[in-house]
Amino acid sequence: MAQTKEGWIEAFAEKVGIEPPNEQEIDTLLSIAGVAAHASERSAAPLTCWMIAKAGITPEAALEIANAIASESPS
Repeated sequence: MAQTKEGWIEAFAEKVGIEPPNEQEIDTLLSIAGVAAHASERSAAPLTCWMIAKAGITPEAALEIANAIASESPS
């Protein structure tokens, strides 16, 4: 049986030694993934989230950047 989203996130966070994201962070990250997937290809969503972590920026700052890039993209 598949785990719930919450169960997966809690287990992964514990294994990597961090606190799991709160509800606001989850909502923001899912928004970023949505922007990336709709402005590009679906695979851009997880890769964008990886780059957020690698860059060490907040989800809020990343959402601003994602929205800026999406608004610059040709429709």
